[in-house]
Amino acid sequence: MENNTRFTLEKINIILIAVGFAIIVLGFVLMTGSTTGTEFNPDIFSTRRITVGPIVAFTGFIFIIFAILFKKKSK
Repeated sequence: MENNTRFTLEKINIILIAVGFAIIVLGFVLMTGSTTGTEFNPDIFSTRRITVGPIVAFTGFIFIIFAILFKKKSK
């Protein structure tokens, strides 16, 4: 008995989704920082945390949507 299961997504789609996931993780890492404890730390308002990190994470989500919809051009 032969098992002819065929995935909806091709190998390239899975690779692109993994790249998108890595971009999202990078965005969340950019948003993290040291814990402040009880004292005020103005670093929580840094450009990296409130602008760059969310933009990178959002780009990763958009890239995953592109990766799911991507289809190779047939010859």
